[in-house]
Amino acid sequence: MIDQLVNAPPIGESRDRELLKDAYSFVYFKSPHGDLIAHFFVPPGHNPDTDRAPVLAFFHGGLWDMSMPTQFVPHCLHFASRGAVALCVEYRVRNKHEVTPIEAVEDASMLHLFLTKNAHLLGIDTARIVFAGAGSGAHLSLCCATLPEIGGESGDYFRPHALVLFSPIVNTTRKGVSAERFPGEKIAKQFSPSEFVRKGLPPLLIFHAQQDRVIPIAQVRKFVKRYARKRNRCELIDFASAGHTFFNYNSHQQNYEITLRAADHFLVDLGILDPDPLAGEF
Repeated sequence: MIDQLVNAPPIGESRDRELLKDAYSFVYFKSPHGDLIAHFFVPPGHNPDTDRAPVLAFFHGGLWDMSMPTQFVPHCLHFASRGAVALCVEYRVRNKHEVTPIEAVEDASMLHLFLTKNAHLLGIDTARIVFAGAGSGAHLSLCCATLPEIGGESGDYFRPHALVLFSPIVNTTRKGVSAERFPGEKIAKQFSPSEFVRKGLPPLLIFHAQQDRVIPIAQVRKFVKRYARKRNRCELIDFASAGHTFFNYNSHQQNYEITLRAADHFLVDLGILDPDPLAGEF
């Protein structure tokens, strides 16, 4: 656990180095498998001594298998320009650390704790922490919002205040997706957000493709109905004739812009972001 800012060494891959050249990289968790890093993009002129900006933490996809720290750099650059501190989060994955999704969930919760404990050094507002992610990264975000064990004795201390999810894994039971990646069906069920839908959960925006062959949209629609039935705010925007990676910057420019604009509007409506004076009505 890290409770003060520790600069991380430069990232290795040349492409990733280029994409993250404007980021401030810090170790947020000294895990048993090595230091874990978050790459921060801050608003122009951000002063940690006086500013208290909202936070958007992005968790990449990859089915908990591979590390893709730069997937959400374009999103981070946008939201930093909108006055938020935005970050790309690295977490433990199977091909690098030989772990299961359980360790990745721990990493996500430790990221929230790091943000909370270091808010005064980062210049962030702990009442406006948003978790976002794709696929398995969306699952981590949902686990932090829904699993009772995450809060522990601290209650909502580890919980984000809103979620923005792309192609999320919402169900890891045997009827869902990727139960086999856990150390047994019982444990997979214990880490399935679909099993813990109840009142009082954070507002949620989901983007999903109708032709997603990795995570069937039927599972997501069922989850959204249950989430809303418990009087939680939940919005689903689906995309026809699109596949699992439809929202990525380098996959489909129009879908990327639509999802980015919708996410921005959602966060403005929640009071997390200030209205964009340059944007028209969504």
